[in-house]
Amino acid sequence: MTQNSPPLVLPPSLSRTVAALPDKDRNRLDDTITRLHTVNGRLWDTEDRVRGALLSAAQVADCKREIDQLNAERNLLTERADEVLGSLADAGRADAPLHTETLASVVDRLSVLTLRIWHSERAAARDELARRRIPALHGQREELCAALDALVSDVVAGRRRLPVPARFKLYGRDGAAPAEIKPSRRLRRVLAFGGLSECGKSTSAEFVQRTCGAQRFKIGFLLRQAAHREGLAEPYALSPRRQAELLLGELNRFSDAHVDTELFTIESVHDDASIAELKRLMGDALQIVYLDASFAVRVERSGTPAQAVAAKDEIKMSRGAHQVAALADHVIDNTGSIAALRARLRRIAAPPASTSLRAATPYGLGLPAAIASATADFTDAVRAYGPGVRLAALTGSPGEGNWIAGWSDLDLLVIAEHEAIGRVHEALEQYRTALGGAASLGPTLVTPGELTARRLTPRLAFVLLQLQQGSPVLYATPGLELPKISRCELAFAAVRELPQVVLTMRRLRADAGPTALRQLYKHLVLACRLILREHNQWESGPDRILAAASRMPGLTALSVPSLAEISSAWRDGEAELVLKPVTVAVDQLLTWYAAQLAA
Repeated sequence: MTQNSPPLVLPPSLSRTVAALPDKDRNRLDDTITRLHTVNGRLWDTEDRVRGALLSAAQVADCKREIDQLNAERNLLTERADEVLGSLADAGRADAPLHTETLASVVDRLSVLTLRIWHSERAAARDELARRRIPALHGQREELCAALDALVSDVVAGRRRLPVPARFKLYGRDGAAPAEIKPSRRLRRVLAFGGLSECGKSTSAEFVQRTCGAQRFKIGFLLRQAAHREGLAEPYALSPRRQAELLLGELNRFSDAHVDTELFTIESVHDDASIAELKRLMGDALQIVYLDASFAVRVERSGTPAQAVAAKDEIKMSRGAHQVAALADHVIDNTGSIAALRARLRRIAAPPASTSLRAATPYGLGLPAAIASATADFTDAVRAYGPGVRLAALTGSPGEGNWIAGWSDLDLLVIAEHEAIGRVHEALEQYRTALGGAASLGPTLVTPGELTARRLTPRLAFVLLQLQQGSPVLYATPGLELPKISRCELAFAAVRELPQVVLTMRRLRADAGPTALRQLYKHLVLACRLILREHNQWESGPDRILAAASRMPGLTALSVPSLAEISSAWRDGEAELVLKPVTVAVDQLLTWYAAQLAA
C-alpha cells in the first residue's frame, strides 16, 4: 500500500463484539481485515498507475493483470472475514428479515471509503473540488459506521439475518477459472535467504548447495523466467500475491522435472510482502532464513567503502528487506565463526529427527560373559550420569552379531554433552580395567551438536545408518534427535574415504609380516565394502563382502580364507599360514584399483 496510508478503524460496537470472540477467531479476523485493507490500498494505487499516459501497452496489460489479481484477493479475503463474522448471528431466528449484504461487505466498503477520504485530503491542496467533497465524505463515513454498528446489534440479537457469504465469482471461459496454486508434491523443502547487503546470503546458499545437494536459484531469475512464460513486461510491478504465485509456479515446474531434487534455495529475499505471500502458499515447506550482522561487520567483510554498503542497504530497505526478519522461521546472528554459521545451516537444511532405537542388554549381543558383565557395568555408569550422556552403543561386529574373541575390537559409540565427557573418561577407564585385556576398546566420543551439525566421518555416518536400521544400543535418552543418514550420502562418503583406505593398505602391504595380518585383512574388507557402496551394493559381514567384490567387472576373484579361519589362525599364533592368500588378494585389489583410475 502507499506509504503512510490510513489505518482502518472499525466502529465501536463492532470492535467490542469482535473483542469478545475466542482468541483464535479474533486473531484470524484481525489478520484477514488488515490484509483486506492492504489489498484495497494496493488496488487504489494500481488503478492510479494504469491511468499513466506514458505507459506502454505491455505495462498496461501488467497493471490489468495486477488489478484482476488484487480483486480476486479482495473477494477471497472478504469471504474469509465473513466466515468469522457470520458466527455472530443468532442462528435461532430463521424468520428474521434478510439483510442485503454481509458484514464483511460493509467492512470492505468502509475500507474503501477510508482510503477515499485520505486520498481526497492529500489532493485538497491542489484540487478545489476534492477539498469541497471532504466534509461529505466524513459524513458518509459516520453514517456507514453507525449503520454497521446497528446491523451488528440486530444480527447478534437475531433481528436480522445475513445472506450466504460465498460470492461464487467466475471469470472468463468455461474451464478458465483460476485455481489457487499449491506446492507440487515433489517440492519438498525450500530455504529462502534474506538479509541486508553483505550479510552472508550467497555464502550460505552456496554452502547448502555444496554440502546438501540443494538446487540454488536467484529470485530475480525465477521471476524473469515466469514473466517471459506469462508474457509480462515487469513482474516486480505485480502484487505480492501474484509475484508469490509466479515464484511457486517456477519452483513447481522445476521440481516436477527433476524429481530427485529434495532441497531448493532461493535468494535474495528483499520484499517482505511477496515472501509473506509465498509462505502462506507453501507453509512449512518454505523456511525463511534471515541472516543478521551489524553494519560494521558487513562493511569489513565486503572490502568496499561504507558508503557503498549503505547505498545498497537503502535500496533493499526501501523494498522491505529489513522487515523479513519478523517473518523469518530462523534468524541467524552471522557475526560469529564460520563453524557456527555452517552448523546452524546444516540443522536447518537437514533437521535432525527423533529416532526410534532398539535397546539391548550386553548379554544379548553374543559376547563372552566377562566382557558382557564389564559392558553392563559401563552402561549402568553412564546411565547414572543423567541426560548429559545421550547414547551408548557397541558398533561394528557386536551389533552385527559376528564378534569374535581374540580378534574383534569393542567399538564403542558414546554421544554426550561436552560437559559430561570428563565423567565418561572415568567410566571408560573403569571399563578397560574390568575388561582386563580380554578385548581392545575403541571408543568414539561425540557431542549431540557435532552430530546435528553433521560434522561426521564416513565411519560415524555408517554407524548412524546402522542405528536407524535397527542395530542395538546399550542406552539412549528418550526423544534423542539424530541426523537422518541416507545410503546416497554414504555412497558419496565412500568416494572420499576410499583413497585414504587404499593408501593405508599400500603402507601395510609394504611391511606385510604376520603381525600386520589383522590390520591388512580389515583394510582389505573395508576397501571392498567402500567399492561396493559406490556400486550401490550393501553387503555386510567380511565373507559376503569379499565374495561380492570378487564379482566386480575386471577384478580377478579374491581367494581369501574365511573370517573364521583367519581369526582362528591369528588367535593360535599361526598368522603366517593365512598371510599369503590375504596379501595376494590385497595385490589383486590394488592392481585393479590402479587400472580403474589410470589416465
